[in-house]
Amino acid sequence: MADVNVVLDANRDAVRELVACAERCEKNWTTAREPGKWSPSQVVEHVARTLDESANLFSGQPTKFPTLPFFLRPLVKSFLFNRVLRKRAFPKARTNKAMNPATGPATPAEARARLEAALARFDRECRACNQTHGSVVSGAFGTVTAVDYADFIAVHTRHHCRQMQSI
Repeated sequence: MADVNVVLDANRDAVRELVACAERCEKNWTTAREPGKWSPSQVVEHVARTLDESANLFSGQPTKFPTLPFFLRPLVKSFLFNRVLRKRAFPKARTNKAMNPATGPATPAEARARLEAALARFDRECRACNQTHGSVVSGAFGTVTAVDYADFIAVHTRHHCRQMQSI
């Protein structure tokens, strides 16, 4: 298990990379790379929502993440969560409706502000959770350490950086 500071630094770096990608996509900011795909603006909003909802998870507030039946959680933890941490890559998948944005920030500058605010709260809540409980109960994965969950989110953000680099 990694140190919380190392994992949160990785999240900060991943968000910086996403902001840099967003700035390079300014000409195509609201244009999807192909039908049925997200625009750079929507990708940023999706990542920001993920950070927001993860902060809710860390703080014990309700989240918009899916809640699976308890007996499926170990399977999803094994086949998705642990796999992502081990391979450092996300498989192709669809997100739930709450994480699927119709729009996003109007400009890359607004995207930077949106991501930085979401990341600041994510960082604060992760540190607090790690210090008090050390773990979170995810409706999709069951109980996982706060550090592993934050690491999962860093991999998720980098996954979307790669998507935006292809635009």
